[in-house]
Amino acid sequence: MMGGSGSKGKGYWPFSGSGGGDEPAKDGQEQSLARVRSIRNATPFVFTRRSSLYFDEDGDLAHEFYEETVVTKNGRKKAKLKRIHKNLIPQGIIKLDHPCIHVDFPVVICEA
Repeated sequence: MMGGSGSKGKGYWPFSGSGGGDEPAKDGQEQSLARVRSIRNATPFVFTRRSSLYFDEDGDLAHEFYEETVVTKNGRKKAKLKRIHKNLIPQGIIKLDHPCIHVDFPVVICEA
């Protein structure tokens, strides 16, 4: 999903001074209160991201993997590429070379 790192579904605005519309419950939920307090100290920079690359069974790293199959149709042999979906391991979280600005940072950076 493109832009999946946004905070639209979370119920709070990460760069505001308050917790937005997400008021912590008064029955003592320390976890939600700690979340709101940690959001106040949020940085507008992103240092890591989830990689879109996968490892295959051989340890090769790529976005997609294909296997060549030979199909016989009407006595003719034809080579086709079949995409592999099984036994792929995601690379995981990777560190960015240069920090990026978070997509929800509420400041106009350049006005042309």
